[in-house]
Amino acid sequence: MNDDLKSLIRTIPDFPKPGIQFRDITTLLLDAQGLRTAIDRMAEATIGPVDLVAGIEARGFLFAAALAVPLNAGVLLIRKDGKLPGATIAEDYALEYGQDRIAMHEDACVPGQRVLLIDDLIATGGTARAAVRLLRKAGAVVDQAQFLIDLPDLGGAEALAADGIRVDSLVAFPGH
Repeated sequence: MNDDLKSLIRTIPDFPKPGIQFRDITTLLLDAQGLRTAIDRMAEATIGPVDLVAGIEARGFLFAAALAVPLNAGVLLIRKDGKLPGATIAEDYALEYGQDRIAMHEDACVPGQRVLLIDDLIATGGTARAAVRLLRKAGAVVDQAQFLIDLPDLGGAEALAADGIRVDSLVAFPGH
């Protein structure tokens, strides 16, 4: 259904390391109609209303800000730990080799606010699942997430669904 958008996403082989097929969204971002179409379709898929759209650093910020406008919602930033000024709360998550940590301002949402999670791509789901835990720790109601791209072979969307999240993606690519 979204082959028009899929055709605007460039694949760069062997980046950042051999064997990886990098899905480059900058080509879609350069196309004004493609970007508008992606945001319109994400808005249509949203089960609303939502109070906040939470974007995961960094490309998720682009989609969160653009999507928040038609949804009449605010934007909540989820960043790598240490990047936000002021008081924050954080959540650790496992990487292929080691750990990482994401954070948000402790006053970014109030308990009971409905939050839509957004990022450009879901792969293994580690960061997205940590973001859901972080938002729920703050008292947010998080039951849906949207991504421009899903890499279903890596299982991230399934893992999020197991956490009670409705996952929508506009396009899917096989492999990793």
